[in-house]
Amino acid sequence: MHVGRTPRALIAVVAAGLALTACGSADTSAEQPAAGAGGSGTVITYNSPAEWGNFGEVLATFTAETGIQAPNDPKNSGQTLAALQAEKDAPVADVAYAGIAFGDQLVQAGVLQPYTPEGSEAVPADLRAADGSWTAVHTGTIAFIVNTDHLDGAAVPTSWADLTEPEYAGKVGYLDPTQAAVGYSVATAANEALGGSLDDWGPGIDYLAQLKANGAVTPAQTATAKVAQGEIPILIDTDFNGYELRDEGANVQVVIPAEGSLLVPYVVGLVNGAPDRANAEQLLDFYFSTQGQQLFAEGYMRPVIGELPAEMTGKMLPAADYERATTVDYVQQGEVQQSFIERFKAEVGQ
Repeated sequence: MHVGRTPRALIAVVAAGLALTACGSADTSAEQPAAGAGGSGTVITYNSPAEWGNFGEVLATFTAETGIQAPNDPKNSGQTLAALQAEKDAPVADVAYAGIAFGDQLVQAGVLQPYTPEGSEAVPADLRAADGSWTAVHTGTIAFIVNTDHLDGAAVPTSWADLTEPEYAGKVGYLDPTQAAVGYSVATAANEALGGSLDDWGPGIDYLAQLKANGAVTPAQTATAKVAQGEIPILIDTDFNGYELRDEGANVQVVIPAEGSLLVPYVVGLVNGAPDRANAEQLLDFYFSTQGQQLFAEGYMRPVIGELPAEMTGKMLPAADYERATTVDYVQQGEVQQSFIERFKAEVGQ
């Protein structure tokens, strides 16, 4: 009788296959990775796109250090929450990553369990869940990522107001704020910069409606490749994605808008009922190690432990530009997210 593989088993098989392909011919006599508590040499982490914040290198290095396969995953924060809820009775993932606005939603959904990664005690208290369910691992800043080769003669925009002008019609995009944490952070950044607050979304909703009228698009998934291709010449996203694109050879500039922006923490947590808890704990510990924080920093993430290395700050915008990025009450940001989504759908639309 044929027995079908579970989704987790399929992920593990694909991960192993990719590893063998990357190495060319496999040495079958080589020692196999040690199995974790769930019986596999794999750790499944949701929302870890290879091109996002150096996750490709982070997970590859973790695998090289431990022998535990750690495949990348393309979900965004909203999709991660939805998947964990759907799989709650039979978890597939071990570790979850999301924008901080989703942190308490993950807790309320009961899909995370407390775990304090080694070294994370140094993370400021306001960047950790009170019950230990999640911990901020790094931060980014909302910025414009501008492909200067595809502006059709228009100047590089420097402000939120610029993006509503006719010369940028059809050239702007940001991730769907009803699904992606970075999209919701873009909405929050614009709202705060234009005089709104978490209690008053009027300025932000009005602005996003203007962007839509000017042809802005809202893809669900990470869209940096579309910037490099010129399909979305101006992506409102996180600064680190822009720097990565530039380093890969795209002719892009990173701009922090003149009216202001938002600092965006990203959090990680141990999935409740993680099939391979031992492997998951190793991965979370690695994230907060000196090596892990350095690897994220090499993707232009600002570490939550220690400082951004000097060799990275020299490749980024001046510190004065980052002074325009503010913080908000991230717990409240999560609490009001659903009401924002309802208003966005009603007044802006997809």
